[in-house]
Amino acid sequence: MKVISIPDINLDALSYANPTRYPFLLESVNHNSSNRFSILFAHPGKKIVLNDLEEFDFLDKLTASIDALLIYSDLPFTGGWFVYLSYELIGQIEPTLKQIIHTSDQPIAMAVQIPTAIIIDHINHQTYLLDQFDSKYRIDQVLADIKQLKLIPDCKLTGTLYTEEEAKFLSGVAKNREYIKAGDVFQVNLSRQWQYQLTNDITPTQIYQALKRTNPAPFSALVQLQTFSIISSSPERLFSVDGNVIQSRPIAGTYPRGVGSEDKRLKQQLINHPKERAEHIMLLDLERNDLGKVCEYGSIKIDEIMGLESYPFVHHIVSNIKGKIKLNTTIKHLISALFPGGTITGCPKIRCMQIIQELEQTPRQSYTGSLGYVSSNGKMDFNILIRTISKENNLLTLRTGSGIVFDSIAKQELEETKHKAKGMLQIFV
Repeated sequence: MKVISIPDINLDALSYANPTRYPFLLESVNHNSSNRFSILFAHPGKKIVLNDLEEFDFLDKLTASIDALLIYSDLPFTGGWFVYLSYELIGQIEPTLKQIIHTSDQPIAMAVQIPTAIIIDHINHQTYLLDQFDSKYRIDQVLADIKQLKLIPDCKLTGTLYTEEEAKFLSGVAKNREYIKAGDVFQVNLSRQWQYQLTNDITPTQIYQALKRTNPAPFSALVQLQTFSIISSSPERLFSVDGNVIQSRPIAGTYPRGVGSEDKRLKQQLINHPKERAEHIMLLDLERNDLGKVCEYGSIKIDEIMGLESYPFVHHIVSNIKGKIKLNTTIKHLISALFPGGTITGCPKIRCMQIIQELEQTPRQSYTGSLGYVSSNGKMDFNILIRTISKENNLLTLRTGSGIVFDSIAKQELEETKHKAKGMLQIFV
């Protein structure tokens, strides 16, 4: 593997200049020691694309395509596979969800082999260009692109916003309370949709640049393909792997931001609210159970519990869980155990997903799916696609959700979906 140090660059500007060569970006827009890297994936190669649940087993094929560990490196990515999982992939993981709705031209799942990447270490303030197979041609091509780099031109979005009827969501909350009362579930994460029909030409990178300004997030992402794009400012990690250690960072508990002393009051109210704390602990237990399927007995530890993270429009309660992975565990085992994240389905997970399908009546597609990578040095990192916009032609689609429990107040849950959407909707104005 060839690694060279290069000056700091604007990764999304490079993606804007040549989206075919640089189609995938995972970016820590606001970063700390647990999310310190940004990665631009270059020179895409072999693809595994699942368009129909009956076509082939996606996770089997991905597992078979991953080479044995060849490279030792402290870098997060040393060549490997970039992976996209739509929410509807659950139809292959859980047999009872085989009939899950999928009506889009977007793929259900996709993996792309990536030999080349640019990595920014935000803690050590270093930028690296690497190629897994020491390709001088690919390295030189990237360096030539960097020399010609220009700023992304600003472009305001113009178009028409369509909002799903509030009555549909409120009715769903009432129906969820019936299921909870009947003992089917404890909590269901119900979501609602906004769509924006563009009337001007604007690239996914320009939309991503606008979203970064309004809603910077640690697990942001950009995917640019011919048929669709994903623009994400996700605050949540599904899981990461380093050596034999896997960790997950669930978010459960949300309040809006305020101004001045009101903001401080809302922070304290969130972190001390009995309902929010109880829901967080319930979903934390769900996450521990999921990790228990792939971790050594007794190895799972919560190393951060109920911390508070603040974003431009909301506060979140966040925890971090770690465990030691069992021997002979594959990427299929990991994704099957943890995907989709319990914080965006509810508890118990399978029954919740059946109820979500019944009440939402439309595919979630990228929303609550995942983007991530499997590296040749064994490292992995996957986000949860919340605060995410998908683009097909000139139609932008986004969803946000709220966790419904028995004592939920429907209008308050509706307001939570609006608070979560605010950072995305603001770029449409």
